[in-house]
Amino acid sequence: MSLEPERSRHDGPSLAASLVTAPRAAAPEFAETKLRDWRTGLPAGHALHALVAQPGVAALLLGVADHSPYLWRLATADPDRLAALLLRPAWLSFDEALDAMAAGCVAAASAEATMPVLRRAKAAVALLLGLSDLGGAWTLDAVMEAMTRFADRAVACAVDALLRDAAAAGKILEADGAPGPGSGLVVLAMGKGGAGELNYSSDIDLVIFYDPAAPRLAPDTVAPTFYVRLAKSLVRLLGERTGDGYVLRVDLRLRPDPASTGVAVSLPAAFAYYEALGQNWERAAYIKARPVAGDLALGAEFLADLAPFIWRRYFDYAAVADIHAMKRQIHAFKGHASVAVAGHDVKVGRGGIREIEFFVQTQQLIFGGRRPTLRGARTLAMLAGLAEDGWIDAAAADDLARAYRLLRTVEHRLQMIDDEQTQRLPADASGLHRLALFAGFPDRAAFEDALLTEMKTVEAHYARLFEQASGLDASAGMLVFSGDTLDPETVETLGRMGFARAPEAVEIVRGWHFGRRPATLGGRAREILTELVPDLLEAFARSGDPDAALAGFDAVLGRLPAATELFSILRSNAALRELYADMLGVAPRLASTVAVRPHLLDAAIDPALQRDAAPAEIEARIAARTGTTEEVLDRARDVAREESFLIGLRLLSGAIAPNRAGEGYSDLGGAILRALLDRTEADFAADHGRVPGGALAVVAMGKLGSREMTASSDLDLLVIYDSDPEAPDSDGPRPLAPSRYYTRLAQRLIGALTAPTRRGPLYAVDMRLRPSGNQGPLATRFSGFVQYQAGEAETWERMALTRARVVAGDAGLGARIEGAIQAALLRPPDPALGHQIKDLRALVEAGKPHAGPWDLKLMPGGQLDVEFLAQFLVLRYATGHPDLLGLSTTAVFAAARRHGLLAPDAEDLLTGAAALYTDLTQVIRLSVDGIFDGDRAGTGLKRRLARAVALPDHATLKRHIAETAEAVRARFDAILSAQG
Repeated sequence: MSLEPERSRHDGPSLAASLVTAPRAAAPEFAETKLRDWRTGLPAGHALHALVAQPGVAALLLGVADHSPYLWRLATADPDRLAALLLRPAWLSFDEALDAMAAGCVAAASAEATMPVLRRAKAAVALLLGLSDLGGAWTLDAVMEAMTRFADRAVACAVDALLRDAAAAGKILEADGAPGPGSGLVVLAMGKGGAGELNYSSDIDLVIFYDPAAPRLAPDTVAPTFYVRLAKSLVRLLGERTGDGYVLRVDLRLRPDPASTGVAVSLPAAFAYYEALGQNWERAAYIKARPVAGDLALGAEFLADLAPFIWRRYFDYAAVADIHAMKRQIHAFKGHASVAVAGHDVKVGRGGIREIEFFVQTQQLIFGGRRPTLRGARTLAMLAGLAEDGWIDAAAADDLARAYRLLRTVEHRLQMIDDEQTQRLPADASGLHRLALFAGFPDRAAFEDALLTEMKTVEAHYARLFEQASGLDASAGMLVFSGDTLDPETVETLGRMGFARAPEAVEIVRGWHFGRRPATLGGRAREILTELVPDLLEAFARSGDPDAALAGFDAVLGRLPAATELFSILRSNAALRELYADMLGVAPRLASTVAVRPHLLDAAIDPALQRDAAPAEIEARIAARTGTTEEVLDRARDVAREESFLIGLRLLSGAIAPNRAGEGYSDLGGAILRALLDRTEADFAADHGRVPGGALAVVAMGKLGSREMTASSDLDLLVIYDSDPEAPDSDGPRPLAPSRYYTRLAQRLIGALTAPTRRGPLYAVDMRLRPSGNQGPLATRFSGFVQYQAGEAETWERMALTRARVVAGDAGLGARIEGAIQAALLRPPDPALGHQIKDLRALVEAGKPHAGPWDLKLMPGGQLDVEFLAQFLVLRYATGHPDLLGLSTTAVFAAARRHGLLAPDAEDLLTGAAALYTDLTQVIRLSVDGIFDGDRAGTGLKRRLARAVALPDHATLKRHIAETAEAVRARFDAILSAQG
């Protein structure tokens, strides 16, 4: 954020010529008498006589005389200064005042001698700002900018003077240039000063750090003692009142743990504190932090190192509860629990400035980790940024910006009266009438109406985001989980909500409050849980299986070491509570993933993630930043988990059909495979170079090849390479022969896909479909692949080839592989193909019997039978109908029907069966791990499965599966026997 002066503003009209408004005097006769008496005492011929004769200047001075004793004293104390300010452009006067202050501080014999220089500059600037603001020559933004620039320069001048004194005393070494660099002193502006939004009589919030190993620190100087004394001296230079007044009130309480630390804190200690103990309110404060004095580069480096503390990678709802709790405490302590005018505090009261700031800051903390554009310090700019990024609507941004400008203007008028740091409105009608006129309103009624309108608007926008805290009951009735006995009303309430085992439910929830689960041992976790439980139970009640959802959540808490983040996310968003409750009752596998990584729920509300991520976008995200191989592998796992979760969310919510989920999982797998292959090849080449003229490609088989992956699918892969048989070894520092080179490269790739890093596993990889099976090398030479497919491939291998497609690697080699696959599939079929496939199916059935009526893949007439029939049709008829190649299972059946190769009723049956098994499998694999028994599934999952295939209930679904399987097996036998 730049606060540098714009010299072009020096060429504007004089301040007197720029005046466009003035506050109307509440007591005109009194003001006119004061002005007349003052003019009488001016020397004859003084420039002010002519200036005061100008209507704009006269009106402004009358308003000042009536409303602001402070500004009137400044205006009349030095007529020459007042005349000079009125006769010149305001920005020219301002910048020259700052330059003169800096020059005077440099010329001063000591830091002590800078005190009158700084105070005279403050008086001139305060008068200039007051006149420019009241006269309409400067906007609110300009006033805040100027006040901040003055504070920055004053702090820097004072710090430099103290460092020069320290060098003269031998405490630090002399500087070659400016005193700050190498001094080890870092002064950060916080709050409104850091944001460039200081108000007229604002304190300045500073944090002072030091480097105990500063290069210019003298060998015998004790760093903590030296820097603490320097900090105290800075506060005195700026804040002590002398005959010339004061410069700035300094507040150092934003430093780490101010009750137990000195006024200057070492940088290592500060960093350790924020890393281990930093609070959410401190994160919010550092949004506005900015180095203003001392070693600016060191300060910028510290803030850059602190960025991960401030900005979390994932949406951070934990900050909302803390910051809103602080806001409620302010209301309770200060007594501003309702919107009012008389006696109201426009900063911390309801609908006030702080509410607007919290509105912005909480959303910055939530979303700023992902959106660097939302990390700005200025309130108005970030309101616009939130609207541009889609987190709030434009109307809300406009409402809050308008209210902010009015409230800050009123704040300035309150402080201009007598240079007091106050934001409290007068409590009496007379005081409100005077303030209304001073603020430019025609009367008290218009002032009160405008203020009430804006504050109620602020309150409404704030409340919609943060003030939805529920009581300790639910809409169905009382919920009490304290004490050592069951509350009968609570049991009754839970029964009405749909909990079949209400007494057991009460005991489970009471156990959470007593810390019987590891995740609820922390006081903060239980505090959030107390507010969360009523809403959570209502969400469970709407899930379709309240008892299962509650039991699932209890199991999650039993496995987690901590759950504050999860509780905060669920507490802050009703839609996410509903979704998570649905997961617990329907998709515990998905819910378990969220329990370990709560930030994944962010995907449900991120507008940018409500669409399918393009494969190229996924690849770019994995390779978006440089880093070690381990960091890339971790990034791949993070992306895979997030995108897979998002696909599951869409499937669970019904936003996408199950077959689209299969395509999404497959596209994700392909994109990750390509990204990791690129990185693996680059790393491998760094060690071993590249094979001249060599190339590698990866062929997807199985469900990845047919784009029918589920949430738990493995990757079935072939790795094929090609090189000149006479080619030399690779050209790197550790050369390898081509066959060994590509085999080792394939091993590296598989390791990248399968190795469990600190982010967990990624994919299991199955390479058994390569020509040599498990016995040969992982990478197959292209010529060997072609030869094998032409003469040695068995029927089951040719069947698998019908689902093969190149997904990664060299494009030229990939095209040749695709051609070889097509050529292999277009070979004339074996006359006994039908019998061979029937025999193969029998072998599978004997070697791996199905697990019952819910084993949709292996049961007779199940998914495997359907897939075998599609593969049979391709191998049997593609020679005459090459358009059968490269199709999905259901598309093969449709094409076969068009060519008259499959009867219409058979196509209807097989297409319906394929869709039935695919749709159910997608939901099952999303929901549970391992063997699935639909008869023992929870009520919610049973209902979800039936709904996934448009059937009314579980019993109908079970009957439909059995009838479909029986019909498919009969058709399977008939087709293969007739064609065998």
